[in-house]
Amino acid sequence: MSEPDVVVDDQPPDDHSDLPWQRLDTRVVWVDLAKTVVSLVPAGIAVGLFDAELNRATLIPMLIVGGLGVIGGVSDLLRWIKTRYRITDQYVERRTGLLVRKHRSIRRDRIRSVDTSAKFRHRLTGLRIVTVGAGQQYAAGEAALVLDAVRADVAERLRSDLLRRSRMPGVAAATQRVDSTAVAGTATGADLATGESTEPVDEGRVLARLQPSWVLYNMFTIWAYFLAAGVLWGGYWLARMFGLDPAGVVRGLADWDAIGTTWTVVVALLAVGAFGVVGLAANFFSENWRFTLSRVRTEGGSLLRTSQGLFKTREVNRDDDRLRGAQIAEPLLWRWMGMSDTSVISTGLTIWSMTPSATILPRGPVSVARRVVAEVLDTDTSPLDAPLRRHPRRALRRRVSWALMTVVAVTGLLAWLGTLVDALPNRLWLAGPALLPVALGLAVVAFRSLGHTVVDGYFVTRSGALSRTTAALQSRAAVGVTFRQSLLQRRLRLATVETPTAAGVGAYTALDVESADAVELADRAVPGLLTPFLAPGSSGDRRAGATRPEIPAP
Repeated sequence: MSEPDVVVDDQPPDDHSDLPWQRLDTRVVWVDLAKTVVSLVPAGIAVGLFDAELNRATLIPMLIVGGLGVIGGVSDLLRWIKTRYRITDQYVERRTGLLVRKHRSIRRDRIRSVDTSAKFRHRLTGLRIVTVGAGQQYAAGEAALVLDAVRADVAERLRSDLLRRSRMPGVAAATQRVDSTAVAGTATGADLATGESTEPVDEGRVLARLQPSWVLYNMFTIWAYFLAAGVLWGGYWLARMFGLDPAGVVRGLADWDAIGTTWTVVVALLAVGAFGVVGLAANFFSENWRFTLSRVRTEGGSLLRTSQGLFKTREVNRDDDRLRGAQIAEPLLWRWMGMSDTSVISTGLTIWSMTPSATILPRGPVSVARRVVAEVLDTDTSPLDAPLRRHPRRALRRRVSWALMTVVAVTGLLAWLGTLVDALPNRLWLAGPALLPVALGLAVVAFRSLGHTVVDGYFVTRSGALSRTTAALQSRAAVGVTFRQSLLQRRLRLATVETPTAAGVGAYTALDVESADAVELADRAVPGLLTPFLAPGSSGDRRAGATRPEIPAP
């Protein structure tokens, strides 16, 4: 009946027990009722107007569609009946559940994001979905606190006031720019429901807008076939409900026996692929319609805001005080197009976060991504544009060794399966050596992707074969340094330098650097951290002119 619940904080004190609990907006009931009725319309039209034959082939899809619609509508109705929420000076609370009652509370000083979104049916009725996040992650089984749904004006007040509250002094060590007037005027729970909205100081500076040409970077992927398969399968059963025969129509388009099996398969792949490409293009524009990335000044500082969507709208606000860097990922197969994915490194935002997304741009040209990163980080030049130090060729030997071991393992597995399963060909193991050129090619690509540097207070690393990722992490955001050496790395005099952090994916790594340079790199990446542990004259500071210490062998 309700989403999985994880208690983020202890239960709130009882000194606010006199504050009233509030319901979700009543219009959500009518929206769910309309959704239930709409789900039954296709079946009603098929039976009533077209007198469709109710055989097993048509009845089962009709029952599935209608049943899912009724179950979803009833579930949402029960959720509205049993959901209450309230906002106190210190907590955001929600009670929900029918058979199992759940009380969820989040301290307001732990709020990382308050984002608003609206599906098409919510937009028609002036409703919004408010998602309050405190850095929850999918991997930990956590969920954000979601209010589905409240009035649009209430959602705006919740977003602005809760975000302002989370930026008060003492909330986070990085928060330094809070206005005392804003703190004194922080709204209480009653104010959030009935008071005036807290508007941004200005409308913000737009850093990027959607360019129609970006659709080219999102159309030609393998997902085109998955999208086409899903749509065509659904369309086939829908047509069968109305007594139509799509398979017969396709058979009548051409003499497929005369064309032959090979050309039939080719034509089918091209047609399905073209249909999927068009579908991906339509999906791209519907998701990113009127996309804007802007920096908005508020009473407590500034926010990095993205807004987008045609039928379903979404607005994500990222606190600049929690921004710790940025990264760009370039997929291998589309690198020749200059394609990239752009995201920020921020506390409470990772690719595994429930919400919001760390992605700040739709997939698009890398030149635009680098320009936007420089503006997001507020630097003259992007640290991602800095020249990187190449890694020793011994790192290539390590990757070639892994490629050879992988090919040997695959070959052995295929040979074992060939002797175990009679239906498989005896020479199946030959497919293993055939993978050798691909494995060696990926090893070379992975080696050429390696690089690192420290520039303008940022620790910059680059690695990856299938997706070359360049990340720039603020040195002040690193909470330590970890040195790792495998047995093969020790033989090759290589080391891995890892900087743990509370932001992003949790750690950023320089793979396979010279072991003699590892300590110097760590000392530059996190200035002052290793100084107390280094002997006089052996510091990684190159200005001392001392020899650089190598990681000792165990």
